[in-house]
Amino acid sequence: MDLSDIQHIGVIGAGTMGSGITQVCATSGYRVTMVDVSPEALDRARSNINRSLEKLRGKNRITEEQYQGALANIQTSLDMSDLCTAQVVIEAASENVDLKTGLFTQLSAIALPETILATNTSSISITQIAAATQRPDKVIGMHFMNPVPLMELIEIIRGLATSQETLDVIMALSKALGKTPVEAADYPGFIANRILIPMLNEAMYALMEGVGTVEAIDTVMKLGMNHPMGPLTLADFIGLDIVLNVLNVLHEGLGDPKYRPCPLLKKMVAAGYLGRKSGKGFYTYPACSAPPLCPLPTALRWWRGEILLQRAVCPPLSPLRRERGSDAQHRRGIGVKPGRSRYISVLPAYCAQCTSI
Repeated sequence: MDLSDIQHIGVIGAGTMGSGITQVCATSGYRVTMVDVSPEALDRARSNINRSLEKLRGKNRITEEQYQGALANIQTSLDMSDLCTAQVVIEAASENVDLKTGLFTQLSAIALPETILATNTSSISITQIAAATQRPDKVIGMHFMNPVPLMELIEIIRGLATSQETLDVIMALSKALGKTPVEAADYPGFIANRILIPMLNEAMYALMEGVGTVEAIDTVMKLGMNHPMGPLTLADFIGLDIVLNVLNVLHEGLGDPKYRPCPLLKKMVAAGYLGRKSGKGFYTYPACSAPPLCPLPTALRWWRGEILLQRAVCPPLSPLRRERGSDAQHRRGIGVKPGRSRYISVLPAYCAQCTSI
């Protein structure tokens, strides 16, 4: 298979990521079938896609022809068997390993033999997901960034059995979608979340241990590190349950205690305090105010330097400056400018333990 063979793309999941992926694929001219178990979720996704496309059309970022074409390209379904003719299926279900492996087992039986099965997981092993199928050579990670229509990066993760042909097709497809693909190794958290999520976790430990208040921690990171959004505000936007899920994957997969989820985070998730989507997290959100359609692009536009708090920076800076792929991820996926290692290179040197500047 090559890029020219792709006409129909399936998307599993009608949440924020699934609807965003559907919109981008449809706007790029592909016929898309979005599948979810909930009719309400599909209706909500269609409404959100329409509103997003209208906004882009109003800003002249897409033409009227692209707007109408994208809407015509989208079909929804409650039946996964409707993906049987798709050349690529992108799974964007919840970040749960049992759910994902179960879906991929079903997909492997439903899809055409040549169909590539991609997952939008942000942290789970591609090799583990691929092992649930009869076609591990055609399973690959495509980690889109939120919000999908506006963020440029896609992390591409190759499992142990993923073929070169599958990698080449998905790299080409990512570019056809107007994105910048960057390959990451199949380790827990890949690049983006391996760096970002532990920084949020450390901010929660600082709060729990009384180092500073919520407002103080966020203010220090905004005014001292030039972050437009503090880490606790960002965690609320992402969803505290999602942050916890990723930390569990990092902790269990890497076995390093530095990834241990903060007890305060675990307690808040158990209490149902999930952040903005539940109305309460580290901040309280009025019940009547819906979250902005796309809060993250502005908030993350100048995001830089979360790695400054990571002991994983060792060895010192010169090898880090050569990590161009990692820089590209944080520049395009999390909005770092000009890339965190070049940002670090203008800062004073770290001490040997990388615990002070």
